[in-house]
Amino acid sequence: MGEKVTALDLAQEGELSDATKAYFAKCEEKLGLVPNVLLTYAFNEKKLRAFTDMYNDLMLGDSGLSKLEREMIAVAVSSVNHCYYCLTAHGAAVRQLSGDPALGEMMVMNYRAADLSAKQKAMLDFAVKLTERPETIEEADRQGLRDAGFSDRDIWDIASTAAFFNMSNRVAAAIDMRPNAEYHAMAR
Repeated sequence: MGEKVTALDLAQEGELSDATKAYFAKCEEKLGLVPNVLLTYAFNEKKLRAFTDMYNDLMLGDSGLSKLEREMIAVAVSSVNHCYYCLTAHGAAVRQLSGDPALGEMMVMNYRAADLSAKQKAMLDFAVKLTERPETIEEADRQGLRDAGFSDRDIWDIASTAAFFNMSNRVAAAIDMRPNAEYHAMAR
């Protein structure tokens, strides 16, 4: 693994499969790096596959939400949770996808101060409420998203993305996962 990316010393269970090596090579080609989160999960290929399958479905799969909107959810949730790894990595993605470095930084600090559409603000307000006070979500919250222009499938995707990043943030905090240094300079 090279540099230490977590506080845990997890020994890799055997050689990486050819499929995982190819996946990491694709990451290198497209991103210029293998994200440390993938290296962290690589100690167990079954766990890595489960993580990447869910991540790729949520963040890259078919959805009424744009890739930028999904990254915005990741950042808003990670900001509430103070997740250094995800704020660094997904803040870079917001900067890159939006073409606006200031938006990426604003999202990391306080999405409410960013220049967002009413629809985007409704989406992020829901994701943050789901993060901070999930027991208070009620039909009025879902209806507010519908009124903002989201379909029920979109609401599912908003909730699933927020939930995934709450899980990821907690794992990252528990093991002190560190972001790749390259993220800090991306899309600035």
